[in-house]
Amino acid sequence: MLPYVIIHSAVSVDGRMDRLRIDMERYYSLLPTWKEDCTLCGSETVLQAGLSEWEHDGSSDPSNPLLAVVDGRGRFSGWDRVAPSPYWSKGVALSTKRTPEEHLEIVRSKGADVIIAGDEHVDLRAALMELSSRYGVKTVRVDSGGTLNGVLLRAGLVNEVSILVHPQVIGGRSPSSAFIADDLGDDEQVSEAELMSVDKLDGGLVWLRYRLGQ
Repeated sequence: MLPYVIIHSAVSVDGRMDRLRIDMERYYSLLPTWKEDCTLCGSETVLQAGLSEWEHDGSSDPSNPLLAVVDGRGRFSGWDRVAPSPYWSKGVALSTKRTPEEHLEIVRSKGADVIIAGDEHVDLRAALMELSSRYGVKTVRVDSGGTLNGVLLRAGLVNEVSILVHPQVIGGRSPSSAFIADDLGDDEQVSEAELMSVDKLDGGLVWLRYRLGQ
């Protein structure tokens, strides 16, 4: 059974994620809305966040969500720094049959589990189903950049889109939207979205929630 998947992103008025001055306190204050069982990130996101260098006091809560990282190329190995931690109870590397075995051995030695899903690229549908069956994951919040968001969207795996719109306009030609994906073909349909709620927050922020038809 597939879990319920929420894309939670911060964007500018024109939908960009680069050069954005994010109100991180407000962004993360919204997370209890979903009571997620699993946080899903891409490897690029965790590398850019510097989680391999993160230091914490060693405390953890087993009721915290899992941290699952899409890492078919075997780029992230700092699992002992992030899970268990004050934010996540355990780490799960989403890998492929092509992920180097020596990297997977390092991942396991640092206390994280491994899910093999796909040959050259991580099969996100299969990975999500395994997270559900193995760990009982029912709700997944995606905390990542536009590339992973776009892959999930095109695969029809997104149930809800949560967008925190910041009062900034950036412009530009480079691809930096919340959903980076190939253009739709002539025979492909737009993903219809049903508005769930609109909240005007302090500081000119607007929080939009949409339910996607599957």
